[in-house]
This record gives sequence, structure tokens and C-alpha cells, in this order.
Amino acid sequence: MPASEIFIQATETDPDVIARGAVQEAHERLLTGLAELITAQAIAQGAEPRSAELVDFCLHEVRRYLATADRDLYAAASQDDETRLLVEALRVGAAALNTQIDELAAAGPVDAARLGVMITATLDTHLQIEESVLLPALAGLPSVDPSLLAAGLQAYLAGEQVEQPTVIDVRRIARGGRHPRVFARYARLAPGEAFILVNSHDPKPLRREFEAIHPGAFSWDYLQAGPEEWRVRIGRVAADA
Repeated sequence: MPASEIFIQATETDPDVIARGAVQEAHERLLTGLAELITAQAIAQGAEPRSAELVDFCLHEVRRYLATADRDLYAAASQDDETRLLVEALRVGAAALNTQIDELAAAGPVDAARLGVMITATLDTHLQIEESVLLPALAGLPSVDPSLLAAGLQAYLAGEQVEQPTVIDVRRIARGGRHPRVFARYARLAPGEAFILVNSHDPKPLRREFEAIHPGAFSWDYLQAGPEEWRVRIGRVAADA
């Protein structure tokens, strides 16, 4: 086993522990940020500038987290029969939160604090389900790589925008994060979907990793083979292929 893959279970080097810590940090950031803004809004007695800050936080920070969770947590669990219904319920909850955020964005300053409290209560319940039910379920799924879950949440914590790229140019990604980013994107593919990898050299080591981790479940097609740029279409093989 490569040194990079060695960890001590149930310690800070355990991928499950790292993923759980990233989720908990994200949850704390959201709930603390909302609490501070709601308090400031109440003290300002509905002043419009404070209302605008609360709306901005919900529209950008809360929604960015919901998109990240759907991409990196829910997508991983949606492929398994044991967790599919749980994911459906969480997505219903996320849709309800987005509806409340729309109402907040359309409301006047006087109603902002009240709606902010409602959003906080809904979000708190939603996040508790993620921590107490979803994360333990994910840890029990052999098809889920906790390192990839952690990578997505850490990208959120670093302020990166959530996107579903059809093209991943790994030349723009730090070396240590290239393979995790590619595998995380593959994990979000539906059967029959694909994305394009762009690199400055032939990504043979990455292909060997795919063959070891996803034998027979992926497609690998060269669209361009050098001399300065390689493009590979990587796909998830459809079940009936």
C-alpha cells in the first residue's frame, strides 16, 4: 500500500474522520453565520442594509453548500439501494430550503429576521440528518471513497464555486488534488454520461487507477494525443452496455 494511503482508523488520518470533520466545519460555518446575521438584523430593527447581508448569505453561502452537498454527499449515496430513499428525503429538504431563501430574497427588511429564523431552523434539522444519518450510512458503503467526499467539502470551505464541468483541465489544479478531483467528477456521472479530461501529458497513471478501482465500469477514449495537450473522454458505462 502506498504511503499516501496509510492511515490509522478512527484518528485524524482516517479518511472517514477527515470527511466528517469537513462536514461539521461547513455546518458550523452556516449556522454561526446565520445566527450572527439574524442577531444583527434584529438589533438594527429591520434596517435594509442588514437585511441585504442576510439575503446575500443565504443566496450564496447556504445555496453553495446545498449544491456542494448534493454533488459530493447525496450523489454518492443515491447509487445505493440502502441510502437512495434517504437522499430523496434530503433533496426534498434542500428544495424546501431553496424555496424559503426565495421568499427571503423577495421579502422586505421587516420580515427578513423572521424568515431568517425559519431558514435557520429548517437548515439545522437538515444538517443534523446529514451528520447523524447520512454520514454513518456513507461510511458503511464500500463503493464510497471518503477521501473524495472530504475533497469536495474542503473545496467548499476554501470558497470554490460548485460546478458540474464537462471539461476538467487538470493543468490548472495543484498536483495533489488532480486525481481526487477527477474521481469525484466520475462519481457524479450517471450511467452513460462522460466528461473530458485535459492534461499536458498522457494520463496513463490515472487510467491504471481507474482500472483498479472501477474495472469494467468506465470508458476511456482519446480525443487528442499530444504532443502538447492530451484530451480524454472518461465516461461511466451504462448498465446495459
